[in-house]
Amino acid sequence: MFTKTIKLRIYPTAEQVDMFRNLAETYRQACNWVSVYVFEHGFELNYMKLNKVLYREAREKFGLKANLTQSVFRTVTARYKTVQEQLRRKPFKYKNEDGNWQRVEKTLEWLWKPIYFHRPQADLVRGDDYCFLQKGHQLSLNTLCKRAKVDYADKCFVQYFDGTWKFGTGKLVELKGKWYFHIPVSKNLEKEFSKDEVKHVVGLDRGLRFLVAGYDEQGNSFFISGKDVCKKREKFAKLRAKLQSKKSYSVKRRLRKLSGRENRWMSDINHQISKALVDKYGENTLFTIEDLAGVSFEDSNLNRSAKQKRQLRSWAFFQLEQFLTYKSHAVKSEVLQVSARYTSQRCPKCGSIHKEHRHHDIHEYICDNCGYRSNDDRIGAMNIQQLGALWISGDEHPKYSKTVSAG
Repeated sequence: MFTKTIKLRIYPTAEQVDMFRNLAETYRQACNWVSVYVFEHGFELNYMKLNKVLYREAREKFGLKANLTQSVFRTVTARYKTVQEQLRRKPFKYKNEDGNWQRVEKTLEWLWKPIYFHRPQADLVRGDDYCFLQKGHQLSLNTLCKRAKVDYADKCFVQYFDGTWKFGTGKLVELKGKWYFHIPVSKNLEKEFSKDEVKHVVGLDRGLRFLVAGYDEQGNSFFISGKDVCKKREKFAKLRAKLQSKKSYSVKRRLRKLSGRENRWMSDINHQISKALVDKYGENTLFTIEDLAGVSFEDSNLNRSAKQKRQLRSWAFFQLEQFLTYKSHAVKSEVLQVSARYTSQRCPKCGSIHKEHRHHDIHEYICDNCGYRSNDDRIGAMNIQQLGALWISGDEHPKYSKTVSAG
């Protein structure tokens, strides 16, 4: 199954804009109301249970129609589950009495306050809340008072009406005075990914000095530098710090715009990287990446000025993984997560594992056992690629052990 989200530009009239804004704001308030209930009642994330307890009160309080009320419950539970996954990927670490690092997985109980929905939006179910009209290339959307028929930019959307695509729940949003309808579309691929037909096994090591360091089965290496990215993020950080020193409504508004611009820029970079990788290797490729849940980037990977900028550690690596995954599925390729344990400490030639063999000051890995040396990021990509090859050969959970060498 291949899924992606289409951002459809729509052109509502002035009257329809008022209807959409009223709907989006009411929907946002309802989501915040349900979010408070979830926070105060043990994080109940079962949509049906929330529907049973809150349905009547929600309809009376906000005047939403039946499907929109149920969509509110789905939206809130989905957001909490997303945050739950994000917390799981960033566990809390502390040193015990013996001086050893202990890892505690974060849960929703770590939240200090309910999740708040800042941006007005509305999730509309296909068929009941929105549908496409055959004549005039129009979109019919449900609102609080009546349905609205709006024109949309259909030039790039016609291809999804060939009968092979299924449409999911759409999201109505406004951005800088322009209205969009985001629709997830999915289709069944004629042929799924098969281990027996793999042409390439590529290991990808994600980091900060190099956003991606890659190594494939033919021994080819490539690097995508993160130098320019770090410089631009430092500019964003300096501007943000300057604005935060002032306290006014206009400054807060500008900070929100700055954050949106930075996020869009980050997304564009990740789109370019993932597209370049898929275009380079094509179909039947296994992209092997590390599972970065709980992995923190070491100070030695950052230059002196970057150490003072915590935001430089927050590059959207998970987003890059998501983009690479859905682009890979479109060309019958796959993305495999493997354990990150010892991938930067293991010699890919002799299999010995020693932390001291990695020299951060010169960015090299020098094996004292067999004498092999190479760029430390390239070493990581080589080890990750070998784990991918092990998975292809039948090992469902390939990983490296310090006591038993793999290779």
